[in-house]
Amino acid sequence: MAGGFQRGRRQRVPKIEVRGQLEKLEREGPFKEWLGMPDLYRHWLTVDGELYSYQTEDAELPVVVGDRVVFRYKEAKAGRWIDRNSLGKAIDPADYQ
Repeated sequence: MAGGFQRGRRQRVPKIEVRGQLEKLEREGPFKEWLGMPDLYRHWLTVDGELYSYQTEDAELPVVVGDRVVFRYKEAKAGRWIDRNSLGKAIDPADYQ
């Protein structure tokens, strides 16, 4: 087996985690990228005054306006893209005591 391959000398940019109040939620789509691929929806989320984009096959998200959300994202030329399957409701342990 081949081994010893290095990924390069460049350091990866760490993913950034955000927790905040979901203020606004918009949806675009469905989009057909290519034949045989499921419809994709692009969701625009405004969290604490910042705009983020999330692309998924689901028309509805598991969060609603007013929820505290948590997710990871990366900066790109086109904006801030939320990582797939990282979006969810933030749980505050103080609420369960």
